Amino acid sequence: MEVLEKADSKVKQHPKRVRSTFSQLDSHTLKCRNTYLPLGSRTIIMGVLNLTPDSFYDGGKFTNIDAALKHVERVISEGADIIDVGGESTKPGSLSITLEEECERVIPVISEINKNFDIIISIDTTKSAVALEALKEGASIVNDISGLTFDEKIADAASEYKAGLVVSHTSARPEVMQEHTEYESLLEDIIDSLSLSVKKALDRGVESESIIIDPGFGFGKTAEQNLLILKNLHKICELGKPVLIGTSNKSFIGKVLNAEVNERIEGTAATVAIGIANGASIIRVHEIEHMKKIAVMADAVMNIN
Repeated sequence: MEVLEKADSKVKQHPKRVRSTFSQLDSHTLKCRNTYLPLGSRTIIMGVLNLTPDSFYDGGKFTNIDAALKHVERVISEGADIIDVGGESTKPGSLSITLEEECERVIPVISEINKNFDIIISIDTTKSAVALEALKEGASIVNDISGLTFDEKIADAASEYKAGLVVSHTSARPEVMQEHTEYESLLEDIIDSLSLSVKKALDRGVESESIIIDPGFGFGKTAEQNLLILKNLHKICELGKPVLIGTSNKSFIGKVLNAEVNERIEGTAATVAIGIANGASIIRVHEIEHMKKIAVMADAVMNIN
């Protein structure tokens, strides 16, 4: 993948994307252990690998290693830069599983991905012990939907391995998050929360160039609030960190379009294009082949002089 550069090599300079909100990110790169992802020239694609029986979109599809590895091979061929591996559903209403069960689901698969493929591996977890084991097996990013509010030691694990760290906003744990959708000021509250998460990460030794922020679409937000966040994403970009969005096939798209979960690809495409136009650097998506094309087109528009 042309986007990857080893840390011990000179990082190729890329043209800065023409966005006023990115004035602080000129020639910025995202550091994930010994790999740099140049940001600004094109959108980074994060594919999803759910090793859960109950995820809202693809639960149960990849619960054995062979199926998981075939999925990874496919998403790489379709243009993914990162594979985000999760073993515990975080959809609204879902219940937590034990540390042992989560490790049993994700660690063997991460080990095999690392042995067989050249792709950045992200571990989607809110448990520091899971993050640490995943990093030992070759993961390079920790994706914490809680923004270090459930387990601050996740930052310690990321710091130890000089890994990337995604900190997201959520209002509460998944089982009750949709009971907590009232905010004094939605955007200000999200920005304040993400700022605090970034500070926690820095205080625990995570490198500044390794931190990603995510407003947490669907996590303790109504459909209308998700739309408002997407429309105003540029305000979140002003925090000066690369922004990841995970809108793919989520329920707010279904509500707007009156569409079932397998009928939301067009709605997802619209959110991806709008998100990129409003400053997103990384998109977390299920349908890689389709969303890659959306990103390429959106990048062409945003990069034109």
